[in-house]
Amino acid sequence: MTDTRMDNIPLFVLEFEEKLKASKHPDPYYDALLSSSGSEAGSYYDTPEPLPSPDLGVGSLVEVRVDDEPLYGVIRWIGHLPGDKPGRWVAGIEMEEEHPGQSDGTFHGLRYFTCNPQRAFFIGLNQCRKDSRFLDAQHNHIEPKTKEFGGVDCPPIPGTVQPISRGSGDMESLCGKFKGIQGHHNSCYLDATLFSMFAFTSVFDNLLFRPATDRDIAQYEEVQTVLREEIVNPLREKLYVRADRVMKLRTLMEKLSSVTGLTCEEKDPEEFLTSLVAQILKAEPFLKLSSGQEAYHYQLFVEKDEQLTLPTVQQLFEQSFLASDIKLKEVPSCLIIQMPRFGKSFKMYPRILPSQLLDVTDVIEDSPRQCTVCGKLAEYECKECFDQGICEEGLQCIAFCSPCLDTAHSHQKRSKHVWRRLQVPHEFSVLQDHCVIPRLFMELFAVVCIETSHYVAFVKCGTGSDAPWCFFDSMADRKGEQNGYNIPEVVPCMDLPLWLSEKGALTLNKVKDDRLLPEHAKRLLCDAYMCMYQSSEVSMYR
Repeated sequence: MTDTRMDNIPLFVLEFEEKLKASKHPDPYYDALLSSSGSEAGSYYDTPEPLPSPDLGVGSLVEVRVDDEPLYGVIRWIGHLPGDKPGRWVAGIEMEEEHPGQSDGTFHGLRYFTCNPQRAFFIGLNQCRKDSRFLDAQHNHIEPKTKEFGGVDCPPIPGTVQPISRGSGDMESLCGKFKGIQGHHNSCYLDATLFSMFAFTSVFDNLLFRPATDRDIAQYEEVQTVLREEIVNPLREKLYVRADRVMKLRTLMEKLSSVTGLTCEEKDPEEFLTSLVAQILKAEPFLKLSSGQEAYHYQLFVEKDEQLTLPTVQQLFEQSFLASDIKLKEVPSCLIIQMPRFGKSFKMYPRILPSQLLDVTDVIEDSPRQCTVCGKLAEYECKECFDQGICEEGLQCIAFCSPCLDTAHSHQKRSKHVWRRLQVPHEFSVLQDHCVIPRLFMELFAVVCIETSHYVAFVKCGTGSDAPWCFFDSMADRKGEQNGYNIPEVVPCMDLPLWLSEKGALTLNKVKDDRLLPEHAKRLLCDAYMCMYQSSEVSMYR
């Protein structure tokens, strides 16, 4: 007797069953889809389809169980599949890990979303549950599964917490494993940048406390609270941030900005700045340029000088501003400089020496400058003196007072130079004989480095020339494999000031083989991606 129930089973279910029968190694991911729909005709049609959970939607972090093992991902699509049970809700999930048999967002030749190959998983929505790793005990009244990330507690901390302050003799409590921010699924770009921005300095604290305005998005305070109370405050008070706290921020950034893939893909620090700082928090740009443009970081654009074997950030910074013919309209409270490299592999210079103090005097528009010859107030600037390599001391040696300009350009090599007049503040012109012309410096406080797509950071543990440095890696170690977790680590880096000194840099530069350099010195000189500078005087007023 023919079983008429088989006539009513959708074709795609029968195809899956035939595929499984023909396979010597049944695919657990097809098993999960079948079990969520019911491989028996009666269960497939007779079981009422529950309404979708109001707590789950596109962008939700979920877990599903396959062969009694939890798998995790993000819902990218919810809807109905052609030929499926009428009214049954199916979720298209981008999984955290690749699995054989999964697709890149297609199902039976039709595309429902786009992700990396072997990560798209389609399953009944009623089989999805909220990712238990990110359930908050305070809001869900259950104990979070901290063991998923190593068992270290990381509760939110409300209020205001000052940046960490450590002297050279008090580094032991700061350093060690499970210190800093725990990495998870390609988060190192975010971990290294957040640690650099907030652990030991308050220069970015306006992002944590600026009140919402009419121009802000509806979720502004939610994002700000997660950043402040679940990441920055625990980092400063407990010296540790668990990965699920950072994942909350990543998920919000994914939903609320134009940058995609923030919860699982490899990204760069500038993409983080665009997503969180520019688009979501809508912070005032850190840099205001004479061209009228504004920016959150400055990319160095220079032509390679083959004579420079170990260029400093100061040299490249001045070359870039001069070549672009722009200036800063004001001294910034913070200055994030991106090194001249393209992508993760091509570097213009094999080694770059971060400058501990960055002299910005000569790139500030209308700032008083000294004549390079006599030291009096400069009135003119000659770019061609720099272009011809006549000046060896950077931009400060292309500024002249009127008498010294005439004297310097009476030489045949300079007689055809074209110079321009500087705009000197009137009040300074009046008082120039009674005032010392100041030079404006910014202090290096962090260097974010990259090697083979992995970001780490060297960070100054305080301010001033005597402050010690540390090295941070959010994925320094790992426990377990697919379902394991990363172990972050902070280690002291007491030799860094020596490496950045003129004497130390010359010593290191004599070592021609990068592999023979001290490990941290190699990463600092060869892998620098971003250098962060601050002006403590300016930040007090912003």
